[in-house]
Amino acid sequence: MLVLHIYRAHRKRLIRRLTEYVEHGTMGDLLLGGRELVATIWDAHAWLWHGYELWGLENLPQEGGCLLVYYHGALPVDYYYLVGRVLLLRETMVHSVVDNFLFKVPGLKLLLEAFFCTPGTVDSLAEQLSQGKTLGLAPGGVYEAQFGDHDYKVLWRERLGFARAALKANVPILPVFTENVRESFRVLPIGGNLFYWLFMKFRLPLRPIFGGFPVKLRTHIGEPIYPEENMTPEVLRDKCKESMEKIISRHQRVPGSIWRGLLDRFIRKTKSH
Repeated sequence: MLVLHIYRAHRKRLIRRLTEYVEHGTMGDLLLGGRELVATIWDAHAWLWHGYELWGLENLPQEGGCLLVYYHGALPVDYYYLVGRVLLLRETMVHSVVDNFLFKVPGLKLLLEAFFCTPGTVDSLAEQLSQGKTLGLAPGGVYEAQFGDHDYKVLWRERLGFARAALKANVPILPVFTENVRESFRVLPIGGNLFYWLFMKFRLPLRPIFGGFPVKLRTHIGEPIYPEENMTPEVLRDKCKESMEKIISRHQRVPGSIWRGLLDRFIRKTKSH
């Protein structure tokens, strides 16, 4: 069924990419075809397992750089789906800012490089944004992934790098949140103090996760937040956090429930503005 969905939904695009590679035979065509194939498999899995939907794509600028800041679930499967669907629908590659430890995981380096994942600094991010690229990052990072829960509190701590980069490049920031992402995968609900100590000591995600539940996942891309003259990084960060909290309040039932997330697969929801 997965193969049939891929064939039905994306056969023309994949055939076009493979034809381009056969005709031109460049490494760029090969990588692009490979990325689209992986994105197509992700998209098929998203549709079959989570009934995945992406709302607010119209908020993504057609031209110029922008920064997507997303809420980090225990495992950010929703972000993988977002990157894949934006590539398939917009033919836009979202470059991702990820933690250094991922490059040390066996077998991940090639995938990370193919999808333009880098650790990034304020200066390097600002440069990419100034070049008109779309970047995605989670200000809460591994900390939010490990110590967030089904109450969906935004745990950005004092992170300011993303705001500094957006101000330096003068590009908008768009908050991104996915309904039920904490119900898809969850962290072990016991031993919080121990795993916090381990995290602070080793800066690694050592708290076990469990799940893979086929709950409804619906990603919302919020309206862009533009830098203003004389705006400080703290003010921009707080505006982004407030916008994220509003999106969560509007679209997520708190506390989250796995059972309700499963039922959402069968309940049609209309877009609200």
